[in-house]
Amino acid sequence: MEYLKRSATCGELRATDAGKSVVLNGWVHRKREHGPITFLNLRDRYGVTQVVVEADAAAALKAAAGELKYEYCVAVKGTVRARPDTMVNPDMATGAVELVAEELQILTRCDTLPFMVDEKSDAKEDLRLKYRYLDLRSFSMQDKIRLRHEVAFAVREHLVGKGFYEIETPTFIRSTPEGARDYLVPSRLYPGKFYALPQSPQLYKQILMVAGMDKYFQLARCYRDEDARGDRQPEFTQIDIEMSFVKRDDVLELVEGMMGHVFQKTLGVELPAKFRRIAYDESIELYGSDKPDLRFAMEMKDVGEFATRSGFQAFKDALAEGAARQAAAKSKGITQEGGAVKALVVPGKADYSRKQIEELEAAAKIYRAKGMAWMKVNAEGKLEGGASKFFAGETAPAGLEAELVAYLGAKPGDLILMVADSKRRVACVSLGAVRSKLGKDLGFCDPKKFEFAWIVDFPMFEYNEEEEKWDTAHHMFTMPQEKYHPTLESDPGAVKGDLYDLVMNGFELASGSIRIHDPELQKRIFSIVGFDPAEAERKFGFLTEAFKYGPPPHGGIAPGLDRLVMLMAGETSIKEVIAFPKNSFAVSPMDESPNEVDAKQLEELSIRILEAPDGAKTVEIRK
Repeated sequence: MEYLKRSATCGELRATDAGKSVVLNGWVHRKREHGPITFLNLRDRYGVTQVVVEADAAAALKAAAGELKYEYCVAVKGTVRARPDTMVNPDMATGAVELVAEELQILTRCDTLPFMVDEKSDAKEDLRLKYRYLDLRSFSMQDKIRLRHEVAFAVREHLVGKGFYEIETPTFIRSTPEGARDYLVPSRLYPGKFYALPQSPQLYKQILMVAGMDKYFQLARCYRDEDARGDRQPEFTQIDIEMSFVKRDDVLELVEGMMGHVFQKTLGVELPAKFRRIAYDESIELYGSDKPDLRFAMEMKDVGEFATRSGFQAFKDALAEGAARQAAAKSKGITQEGGAVKALVVPGKADYSRKQIEELEAAAKIYRAKGMAWMKVNAEGKLEGGASKFFAGETAPAGLEAELVAYLGAKPGDLILMVADSKRRVACVSLGAVRSKLGKDLGFCDPKKFEFAWIVDFPMFEYNEEEEKWDTAHHMFTMPQEKYHPTLESDPGAVKGDLYDLVMNGFELASGSIRIHDPELQKRIFSIVGFDPAEAERKFGFLTEAFKYGPPPHGGIAPGLDRLVMLMAGETSIKEVIAFPKNSFAVSPMDESPNEVDAKQLEELSIRILEAPDGAKTVEIRK
């Protein structure tokens, strides 16, 4: 029998539709029986409509309604009826009407559900991922997938309006070093050779600039074979953007406008026309992070000068050791940081227990802090408890206590936390982790508040102490800021790159840079990081060859679509905004990938799986 095809969705009927004959298709979301009357909530992507099977309905209709269970897929034909004023449901968009059923077809039946399809599933993650098609029926997931679609559309709308071309770059590419491991695809036609799945379209989008495309973007699928942990996904989506004849401000202004358009169009949120700009060094000093959460203040301060005047020997030793390291590096011509003592004031939390302070200290130790000192400001504005004896009282230098309290802006009832280390970055980052934990613990991280900032002036190089060499902090195609060009080789540690990150609410949303377009400058960068010219030619030959033919100045950026939508949706995991994500072990419980394949498929690829006596498996490639 041909099914009743819908003439309306479950979310569109209103009081003005009363008296109309319509057909709805959807899933049984709720079922209630009040004596001889049956009430159904019928659901589809667009909403929910109440369906009524009256007491005097035909026997066949009542029998069909009696058979219904949750998530049966059905078609209902009936007449729209306005509900009495006292029975209007203000929580439903269709709450002013109901559909009086005249005919009901069961299109498909549903087995016993592994979990209820509701507003938001409370099932465990792996169960949700195994039955993702059920999880996606929930109102919460439907809304987040809708938001993702609207964000992607708004991005395209804005960039196309600014003259950008959407251009697809290859999915099968040459393997190039980009930080993470490549996913490799064996070639059947060329045994022993492999394609790689792109970690990003970086080289191709630069070649598009050489090709004169001027303004490019795509919602690019990227693949990184990283160790399974946290919220990583082996495949993710970037809003990949590249522009010719631009400087840093041009890229930043474009993204500010795009974000403003996206948030206004999808959430009705007005963003500032310009985002705050913070130098990398300042961000580390104030917040202990290059992706600070600016929804709350609690800025860190350097108290090294007070520490040297105090009787706290551990702090003094950290500063002395840092100074010695810095001097030793300087004698080798290497710019390196010294030590630091950083402090953080927690407003009104002098009542924190020792256990609570130890939990904060544990957060600092994750980032290599050796410990965390604390003091409390009492009702008289004096320091007490913890490390206060080194800064206050008869054994401390006169006036040190008052000076420190005033410098920190601490008030009675405040808690002061301090971390010292011989490496300035360790002190900053470990106390920054404490700041981040406090922001969450104290309820300062409102998910409906969006605080953007640009982090700029990143170091171009990082010194690798283990290998005693310089590495690039970002990638080897980043333009060093022009004022450092004369001193690239003589003082790499001082060089700032033309790099920029967009951060929001403690997350990095995008990373980009102005690129090197001068082949000679590119050779200098390769040389500084010890990248052999022959290896550079082997790895990046197609890019360096293209750059012989008049490349334009260019730059770009790549906001992460998954993370952007996650934050807009008020979630903390990108799995919540991806239709079919992998779990934390890079496995899909739904289709059980990755999986073994037939021996015939492997034979065609000249591959053989070898299994050792202990069960370990290796791959043999036959050329």
